[in-house]
Amino acid sequence: MSFVTPKIQSLPYSGIRRFFDVANEMTGVISLGVGEPDFLTPWNVREEAIFHLEKRRTVYSSNAGLLPLRREISSFMSRRYNLTYSPEEQVLVTVGGSEAIDLVLRAVIEPGDEVIYHEPCYVSYMPCVTLAGGVPVPVETKEEDCFRLAPETLEAAITPRTKAVILSFPNNPTGAVMSREDLEKIAGVLKDRDILVISDEIYSELAYGREPHVSIANIPEIYGKTLVINGFSKAFAMTGWRLGYACGPADLIAAMTKIHQYAIMCAPTTSQYAGIEALRGCGRAVAEMRLQYDARRRVMRKGFLDMGLSCFEPFGAFYCFPSIKSTGLSTEDFCRRLLFEGKVAVVPGTAFGACGEGFVRCSYAYSIDSIKTALKRIEEFLGKI
Repeated sequence: MSFVTPKIQSLPYSGIRRFFDVANEMTGVISLGVGEPDFLTPWNVREEAIFHLEKRRTVYSSNAGLLPLRREISSFMSRRYNLTYSPEEQVLVTVGGSEAIDLVLRAVIEPGDEVIYHEPCYVSYMPCVTLAGGVPVPVETKEEDCFRLAPETLEAAITPRTKAVILSFPNNPTGAVMSREDLEKIAGVLKDRDILVISDEIYSELAYGREPHVSIANIPEIYGKTLVINGFSKAFAMTGWRLGYACGPADLIAAMTKIHQYAIMCAPTTSQYAGIEALRGCGRAVAEMRLQYDARRRVMRKGFLDMGLSCFEPFGAFYCFPSIKSTGLSTEDFCRRLLFEGKVAVVPGTAFGACGEGFVRCSYAYSIDSIKTALKRIEEFLGKI
């Protein structure tokens, strides 16, 4: 007898972790699989955390998060993205951006409500929609469209049951970005509809094009029905600190805070103090990390092109998404054989949706030397198949 519900039994395990876990048990493998910065959290952030630990500031914070942190988040969103949020009513501190995704979906979905999201995409959207009782509605983005969400594709997916649309740019796994012009077209589809926009912008500080990151919340007609999700993991190299935040309409933030209150209580207090320092004093460190990611991005993409693999140019996040269709192998077979024969771990594109077949995700959140060695091994592997 099993007490586990069929809904949970049917949920797949993360395709990202599956190959990473196997690679961890092997010797001599270079992993390009996990999206985690190889930089240390900046020292001033670690030092601030140590200071507050020594001062014994280890008790619960308010459910919504330390007010000084919420004020810094509000200030950061204003000066970086020209977005205005009240720290008292429109900002919630969460346990990573992932918790914010879960909270908003549980706050708004009723059984049978549909949530549209574009694939390839971060692995948690479908499971979180399902767990909240909603109906996941994936729509495909294509390499020939630079993996951007087309307004006509979105329009075709909307039904009377559509409750929300999830946008994720810069995108994991493709590295795609959306310009203001692109987002204005999406806004044109949504502005007169009662549909919530959930904008996952965790990679907003890691954009490499000529134009800075633009949020769909910057479009006036959409601002009032957009929830922006962000966090500290990627830009500030703070993955293990588990600190994120959500900014949006006051009534939605209040509802999310209520769920957060019962399920989590509050984000880790030490991490919150560290987050204040990150927002105040890490602009230069983030800029330096971004420059190094950009250099790695160029090395990795050129390496794939030089070995004859098509590779879309990513302008955000820290992933390349090369096509392996020319090998004649399925994505699963390619990744499995590359791991065991070539000693390189990458993630199957299918981990991010069915339309990821024919692609693999390779993270360049690793040293240049590791990337070059991995590329050499991949090229040698290609010569044998």
